[in-house]
Amino acid sequence: MNTSHLPRAWAEIRLSHFERNIQKIKSVLPGGVCYIAVVKADGYGHGVGHIVERLLQCGVHAFAVANVREGSDVRYVAPQSEIFVLGPTLPEEMEAAVADRLTVALSDIAEAEAFNALALSRGKRIPVSLKIDTGMGRMGVWHEAAQPLIERLIALPALEFRSIFTHFSSADTSLEYTQLQRERFLNVVEKIPVAVREKLLIHADNSAGLESFSCRKPFNAVRVGILQYGLPPAEGTFFSKISPEPVLAFRSRIGLIKTLPAGAAVSYNRTKILSRDTRVAIVTAGYGDGIPTAASNRAQFIVRGKRVPVIGRVTMDQTLIDVSELPEARVGDVVTLIGEADGEAVSIESFCAWGDCIPWEALVSITKRVPRIYEGLRSQ
Repeated sequence: MNTSHLPRAWAEIRLSHFERNIQKIKSVLPGGVCYIAVVKADGYGHGVGHIVERLLQCGVHAFAVANVREGSDVRYVAPQSEIFVLGPTLPEEMEAAVADRLTVALSDIAEAEAFNALALSRGKRIPVSLKIDTGMGRMGVWHEAAQPLIERLIALPALEFRSIFTHFSSADTSLEYTQLQRERFLNVVEKIPVAVREKLLIHADNSAGLESFSCRKPFNAVRVGILQYGLPPAEGTFFSKISPEPVLAFRSRIGLIKTLPAGAAVSYNRTKILSRDTRVAIVTAGYGDGIPTAASNRAQFIVRGKRVPVIGRVTMDQTLIDVSELPEARVGDVVTLIGEADGEAVSIESFCAWGDCIPWEALVSITKRVPRIYEGLRSQ
């Protein structure tokens, strides 16, 4: 196969897989439950522009991001959609948040007062969410102290109270604690006047939401993140019947092949002496592209349909693999780091086990110098 047209390393994004995942998720959501697509961190490393476009084509019109800059990027692609900012807004970001009609998350009265004053001065109203801390310990008003803030949000004239939400800290590991957090959240929600509550999007669950997820009122929205991109849901979760398809494959190429003699040294924290003649191939990607250094001497990549081991330390720009058992390997060959190739596969879970990381981290760590190549593009 002629591979001369391929870059040194790249990520393949299969938009057809992504679309099928979206449709599977939508098929299990009850009517009236809003699908909020989480597209922070450049669409989990998949490229937010094409990801948002495909979500829009699939009928998803609510998005969640981490900060105002990300929200502005999504607004460019989705001018009519609701965009929730899940993280705190810095004072210097407030103008952009108002200008781009982002739904900002509030945690205290000072934030609410500041946004109200800014919106009034611009002759606008700004949509806001209230974040409730039910045990995550990050942003949000502590659930026992939420009532005064709720009353103030309702009273401030330039704020449009759009949603209330929380974040479960252990949704994929502890049903008991998740249920406790849900009860705390519901205690807050139930104290909101009915006329106000009926207009709110109320959400607590993400892709890892356990069987404790309630499709009954008051919950009417769910945040869907990594499940969209193909990570299988945990057993016993609300989405456990879904079999998502991996959207991203991470590949590189062989740049050089050489034979190192027995007794040669390969650096890995301390010098490692080879016990035999070893035919090695230099993969043209390293930790500067997204291969974690923890994968040194642990990972296995695919070349010509066979797994070959990483040997030595992952460097910034190169990684060595042992191709002694693969005499047909040639310079220019494709090396699959994550994904399927010729009947063999390296799952994201395996890649993360070798790299001592989690799937979220692995996906967003594939760096900007790695081009994204999209399969399944279509005109709107």
